[in-house]
Amino acid sequence: MSKQRSNLLQRFLSFLFTLSLGLGSSLASAQGDIPRTADGRPDFNGIWQAIGSAHYDIEPHNADFGPMFQLGAIGAIPGGLGIVEGGEIPYTAEARAQQQANKADWLALDPVVKCYMPGIPRANYLPFPFQIIQSPEHLVFAYEFASASRIVYVDQPDFEAPVYSWMGHNLARFEGDTLVIEVTDQMADTWFDHAGNHHTEELKVTERYTHAGPNVIMYEATLEDPNVYTRPWTVKLPLYRRLDENMQLLEYKCVEFTEELIYGHLRKQE
Repeated sequence: MSKQRSNLLQRFLSFLFTLSLGLGSSLASAQGDIPRTADGRPDFNGIWQAIGSAHYDIEPHNADFGPMFQLGAIGAIPGGLGIVEGGEIPYTAEARAQQQANKADWLALDPVVKCYMPGIPRANYLPFPFQIIQSPEHLVFAYEFASASRIVYVDQPDFEAPVYSWMGHNLARFEGDTLVIEVTDQMADTWFDHAGNHHTEELKVTERYTHAGPNVIMYEATLEDPNVYTRPWTVKLPLYRRLDENMQLLEYKCVEFTEELIYGHLRKQE
């Protein structure tokens, strides 16, 4: 091959290499783009779901026996790395003792077993999908579990909740491309998981939703409650968009599943 042809070939290969880098960069940029609403804000509309075992225990935990040996392998508790930053909730000594007591009898004590509303942040990592419906002034979170829901008020004047509620009082703002929701005035009865992790009515949850791409949200929630924790602490996990064909929330009205559990002892005995 002549020197001239060799130089031309090298220049051509260099061009192809440069072009491939450019295309790869453009593709990566396109993949990194996030959906936006007509007013330019991040668009969180869609059906989302967490993957993992945080609903059993948000702290790191080994696989363990379930509460009913009759269910065998399908009733056992899978291990998990946890979603608590630092690995451990900073309880006071008394609050940790209460958590251990809750865990020891969770099948009887966990409010979710009785189909009560799960509260925040637990609703976001139960093994059920949930839907976000977004408008400039509000977001509606609709959860498949127990048909739970909450209305989030965006950029509206702070106002006090009239009463405590299972899903809390939700006020939101945008910090750049992150949706921040402050949740207060939740019922003290909700737990964070089956492991008995708990709070009081003084709980304040600051949620942060940030797109990590068009189909993934990085979710963080910082929890403060001076009655049971020595300092604020944070959970963090990804939420994935459900891309199934014809994806929709289905009914899981669990009250009927719990009637025998809660009221069976009242049934007239023949």
